[in-house]
Amino acid sequence: MTFDDAQRQAMAEQLLKQAAQAGADAAEVFQSQSLACPVFFEANRLKQLESSQSEGTALRLWKEGRPGLAVAYGAVDPQALVERAIAISQLNEPETIELASQSRIRYPDLGQSVSVEQLVDWGKEAIALVRDHSPETLCSAEWDCETELTHLTNSEGLDCGYLDTTLSCYLSAEWVRGDDFLNVADGQTLRDRLNPVELAQQIIQRLDWANDNAALASGRFPILFTSKAADMLWGTLQAAMNGKRVIERASPWSDRLGEPVVDPILTLSQQPDRGPFSCPFDDEGSPTHPITFIKDGVLQLFYTDRTIGRSLSSGTTGNGFRPGLGSYPTPGLFNIVIEPGFQSLDEMIGNLEHGLIVDQILGGGAGISGDFSINVDLGYAVRQGEIIGRVKDTMVAGNVYTALKQVVALGSDAAWNGSCYTPSIVVDGLSITGRSS
Repeated sequence: MTFDDAQRQAMAEQLLKQAAQAGADAAEVFQSQSLACPVFFEANRLKQLESSQSEGTALRLWKEGRPGLAVAYGAVDPQALVERAIAISQLNEPETIELASQSRIRYPDLGQSVSVEQLVDWGKEAIALVRDHSPETLCSAEWDCETELTHLTNSEGLDCGYLDTTLSCYLSAEWVRGDDFLNVADGQTLRDRLNPVELAQQIIQRLDWANDNAALASGRFPILFTSKAADMLWGTLQAAMNGKRVIERASPWSDRLGEPVVDPILTLSQQPDRGPFSCPFDDEGSPTHPITFIKDGVLQLFYTDRTIGRSLSSGTTGNGFRPGLGSYPTPGLFNIVIEPGFQSLDEMIGNLEHGLIVDQILGGGAGISGDFSINVDLGYAVRQGEIIGRVKDTMVAGNVYTALKQVVALGSDAAWNGSCYTPSIVVDGLSITGRSS
C-alpha cells in the first residue's frame, strides 16, 4: 500500500461535492490508512513475518440539520457512501453543526521506519540475553513498525493531515517448575529506535525477583505500582475529567474545578508533541496543544470536544476523538503525562519497610466510581526495603481516588504505556488479601 496524497485528496473532494449535490448542509471526510510489519517469535524462535494494511474512509454529513455517518473500508463508491450517510441522517434528530473552519495544513511526517530485518535482529538479541541468564525460559515476542496516515477534509475549507511512524515491541518469558508457573512480560513503544538490551534487562530483573515465592498476610500497607502497572490508576482520573461525564453529572469532580482532588505531588497533563505518537489535531480538525488538567493536585480543566465544549460554555480543548472509524467524535485524551518524581525504583523499594510491589495485574481497572478489586498476576513482597520473593493468590482492592490522596512516593522511572507516560508510584489506603503461609 502506498500513501497517495493526490488520489486521497481527489476522493475527499468528490465525496464533499456529491454530498452537497445530494442536499447536505455540511460534510466532513475522515481518511485513515495504516501499514504494519509485525515480527513474531514463539518458543524462542522466529515464527512468522506479517504485513498488514488497512484503509478506511468515514463520511459525516448533515442534511436538514440531521447527522449521518457512513464508513467504507478499502475501495470507496462515493455515491453509495453518500446515500448511506443521508439515509442514516433521516433517523437522527437535528443538532448544531460543529465543524472546524478553513485551514490547510500538512504537518511534518514524524518517526523513522525500520526494516523487517532490523526488527528480527532486535528480537533475537533480546531473547538471547534472557535465555543466557535463564536457559529454562520460553520466550515469545512481537516487534512492529507501524505507519499511520490521517487526513481530514470538510465543506468549511478544512484540509489537514499527518503521517506518523511508531515502533513497538513486547517480550514475555515463562517457566514451569512443577505446579508453579511464571510469566514475566514487558514492552516498549518508542519513536525511532527500540532498545532490546534494556527490555531484556527488565525481564531478567523480574525473573530474579521471582526466583523464590514469599507469603504475604492480608492487611493494609503501602503498595508500589510499577510504571507498567500504574496505568490502571490513571484511567479513572481521565474518566473524571471528561466533559461529557460532567454534563451527565456522572463525574465526582463535576463541581470541583479549582479544588484539590488528588495528592499535591501529582501533576497530570496532555502533551500532543511528546512521546511515540503525534497528534497535531483531533478528529474534528481542532488543533491540539499542551494542557495541564491537574496541577499540584488541583483540578484545572475538563477536556471537551466541540459539542461538549459548547454545552459547558468553555469551547473545545481539542479533544474530540473517534473511538473507531464508524463512531462520532467524543471527548478523549491523547499523550497523557504524569510528571515523574525524583526517586529511582530501587530507592522506592528501599524505603518500604513492609509492602507489596504490583507489576502485572489480571482483570480491568476501576470505573469512574474509583472502586476496584484486582488479582495480582505478578507481584513481590517487600520487607525492610528488600524484595523477598514473588507473591501468589493475592488481591488488591480499594478506591483510586482515596489512594491518590495518599501518595507516599513518585518515581523518576516514567515510561510510555501506549499513550500514557507514567512513573512508578507508592500509595496507601488499599486493602491486600493474600496467603499468610
